[in-house]
Amino acid sequence: MSFNPGRTCLAIVLAAGEGTRMQSARPKVLHALAGRSMLAHCMASVATAGADRIAVVVGPGREDVAAEAKSVSPGASVFVQAERRGTAHAVLAAEAAIAEGYDYVLIVFADTPLIKSETLRQLRLRAHDAQAAVAALGFEARDPTGYGRFLVEGEKLIAIREEKDASPDERRLTLVNAGLMALDGRTALDLLKQIDTDNAKGEFYLTDVVAAAASRGLASTISVAGEDEVLGVNDRIQLARAEAVLQTRLRDYAMRGGATLIDPASVTLAYDTVLGRDVTVEPHVVFAPGVRVADGVTIRSFSHLEGVTVGPRATIGPFARLRPGSVLHEDVHVGNFVEIKASTLEAGVKANHLSYIGDASVGAKTNIGAGTITCNYNGFQKFKTTIGAGAFIGVNSALVAPVTIGDGAYIGTGSVVTRDVAPDALVVARAPQVEKPGWAKMFRDKNKR
Repeated sequence: MSFNPGRTCLAIVLAAGEGTRMQSARPKVLHALAGRSMLAHCMASVATAGADRIAVVVGPGREDVAAEAKSVSPGASVFVQAERRGTAHAVLAAEAAIAEGYDYVLIVFADTPLIKSETLRQLRLRAHDAQAAVAALGFEARDPTGYGRFLVEGEKLIAIREEKDASPDERRLTLVNAGLMALDGRTALDLLKQIDTDNAKGEFYLTDVVAAAASRGLASTISVAGEDEVLGVNDRIQLARAEAVLQTRLRDYAMRGGATLIDPASVTLAYDTVLGRDVTVEPHVVFAPGVRVADGVTIRSFSHLEGVTVGPRATIGPFARLRPGSVLHEDVHVGNFVEIKASTLEAGVKANHLSYIGDASVGAKTNIGAGTITCNYNGFQKFKTTIGAGAFIGVNSALVAPVTIGDGAYIGTGSVVTRDVAPDALVVARAPQVEKPGWAKMFRDKNKR
């Protein structure tokens, strides 16, 4: 029997834990790493690993967790663990899916979000190569306290002993259980139903599936992962540790792809950040989800980007904020304390200082002067500003939307523009300067009395 990656696989994602140690109104598995929930990270990994179907087990009344699962994978099935009676009991909440018959049943935990798809594929492969009913994922723990210990003979897994049930000698073992498993789909349901509650906590332990297999003369085996990859998240300290591990992965991937991160540890990336070749990112830049940066871009310090596309050779920042829905084409310059929101800046646009451009379209090679704002919101509705190519918007101008400024138009400094401007026209929309000779001296003399 040769291994075929195309063999059918059901992935069961356990997401019913209460997560009380998070001290949060939000379910534990919905807390985010790199801009994506732990549940979403886990589901993405099992999908990439080749799962044909994903079943997510949630707790009672957790419509929010179910909704997240459906948003990540609309075809996923959601099952409810009505009572919390242990991990095997949670898996059996998805009994209907298991009973449909799959070659493998992959069991993963939504609070183990750093698991890689390659590791899950290897776990399935290990189950096949060893002709095992159970393949359990383990790791060598720096501190094994709290983990179930692997009891092995050679490459065979004899049992997984929970710490509360372990002997002193067993507690000294450092090869420990990560919790994830691949089960042979032909025997999975029978083995899971054989598990009882004869343990210190009176719960149905998934780890007892190894003993159940042994009682039927079926083999169990192990696959080993790195400790950081199987880090479980139960509180905010562990959440921060997981974030650090994931950020290191993302930064390394970006740099191997040709981006320069001058101070990698100070740059925060999202799970889906795309950085092109020869991109330079200065220190203290934050990428929220949905950012794509083309080749040759420079992003200067203390900039924040979210939901934007940045074209080739653009320069961003320092202290720039690019908000969702914005598209910057090639050679755009966005400078210090400039905010762009839901706007398109065509090639060569410059907005170098202290400006807000929202709900706008700006034509190629237009210059936006310092202090310019598009007045796009009246308290109830958003309106669009359209600026043509080659226009010049003078310093401290306010463009009151909806308004269109034609190609090549020139807006004088300090103007408040409330009507459309024709191409190549000059608009000066400010009060005339009035000078009263001697007024300042008289004012001071009067107030000194």
